[in-house]
Amino acid sequence: MERAPIAVAEFSAPLFKTFNDDWLLLTAGKLEARQFNTMTVSWGCLGVLWSRPVAIAFVRPQRHTYRFMEESPDFTLTAFPPERHDALMLLGTKSGRDGDKVAESGLTPTASSKVGSPCFAEAHLVLECRKIYRDDLKPEFFLDPTIQGNYPTKDYHRFYLGEVVAIFGTERFRRVCR
Repeated sequence: MERAPIAVAEFSAPLFKTFNDDWLLLTAGKLEARQFNTMTVSWGCLGVLWSRPVAIAFVRPQRHTYRFMEESPDFTLTAFPPERHDALMLLGTKSGRDGDKVAESGLTPTASSKVGSPCFAEAHLVLECRKIYRDDLKPEFFLDPTIQGNYPTKDYHRFYLGEVVAIFGTERFRRVCR
């Protein structure tokens, strides 16, 4: 996959489609020791906070990736072309506790450029993020009571705010600035 660095000001993606329909992989940990985990995510945000480009990832406490997100100072978010959807489905339904789901997926973990958490060779978009804040969703702050329906066992997500320190992608993610 031919990826190139993309400046934040030149980055362009259909964000709602990318998160909700295409999905991403959230990955944290150390590639060299093969001590990392990845999971498919369809909830997330990209934006600007504290005058920094940020990504927000949400992880439930029972997910295997949660421990890696807690221990790692950084994470990556990677998006893939449609032909890799089956791999993302597998990585979202199997736990890394039960075996090497990454090997089973056929995806190739590789070193990121500015963070220790790996990305994947087959990705057509990589966001490298340094964690700058985390917190838990708190039900007492839900303004819409129907949100509680997402949490029948009260396993509220923790969210991780990461400063986007590098973006690599194919040309489809580069906006022509004029």
